[in-house]
Amino acid sequence: MVLVLADDEVASLVDLPSLAPVVEDALVKQGRGEVERPERPHYDVGTGLDGPEPLGMGLAMPAYVHGEPYFATKLVGVHEGNAEYGLPTIHAQVVLADARTGQPVSFMNGGRITNARTGCIGGLAARDLAAGEPLRVGVLGAGTQARWQTRAIAALCDVASVEVYSPSDSRHDCAADLRDHDIPAEAVDSPAAAVADSNVVVTATTSPEPVFPADALAPGALVVAVGAYTGEMQELESAVFDRSARVFADVPEEVAEIGDLLATDLAAEDLIPLSAVFEGESGRESDEEIIVVESVGTAVLDAAAAAEVYESATEDGTGTEQSF
Repeated sequence: MVLVLADDEVASLVDLPSLAPVVEDALVKQGRGEVERPERPHYDVGTGLDGPEPLGMGLAMPAYVHGEPYFATKLVGVHEGNAEYGLPTIHAQVVLADARTGQPVSFMNGGRITNARTGCIGGLAARDLAAGEPLRVGVLGAGTQARWQTRAIAALCDVASVEVYSPSDSRHDCAADLRDHDIPAEAVDSPAAAVADSNVVVTATTSPEPVFPADALAPGALVVAVGAYTGEMQELESAVFDRSARVFADVPEEVAEIGDLLATDLAAEDLIPLSAVFEGESGRESDEEIIVVESVGTAVLDAAAAAEVYESATEDGTGTEQSF
């Protein structure tokens, strides 16, 4: 039997304070090399359906954390034209299987799992690298991940204020949504206004160019950048890195290839694995230094988070069992 978990069922099982240590442990094991994380293949899909051009991209993201009872593969479809159909740009599913036998145990909606585990990166970074609490959080971007990053930070830290900027009116919707989660948030009218008085700055956009002026950063700011994941995407000016004392990355060799880093002289060997913070090997050394955390995501976190959700589901009796 395979346990099928729909999005609303996954939503009932995801708890950020409980998920954060799972994400932390997975990052630590990844940093130690105690994981299997093959390169994720990606390929065009839809070519020939409506013309010679592809309609989207498919991805497969497999991973296994050593010693864990399950391994996972996340299947992703990215279709930029979905907005005209009223559909999300990204669809994701996670297949969880028994590590001893290979027998599938669960098939679950992967969108919320992806959002929650990525949000936990910002929450953990703020918990361990911000210069004191309560936090004043500036958010650039107003989409799904901007909200999850902020929610995770608020779940793990004392947040005094959140200021959200996006060039569209979505910043008002984002602030209202955060207030619905009891987070003190308001929309502001410029990137500089979001950044100027913030000791944590989150960038969660798909921008091809920097989203705030580097000179707006206050001394001691922590910058958590999660939006850029290709060489054509850039959220941070190179001057942000010039001002930073240390740059951490969830996957240094992949972060080195995104637009943020390609605009600098930094290479993979100049980036510190984020796991080093959790291992006590590196971190903030003064309240005045600026620190950057870059994240591109890793299937290792999908595997760890999906296993956590599955175990919670079996304990709660959530989901539908299906013969397979």
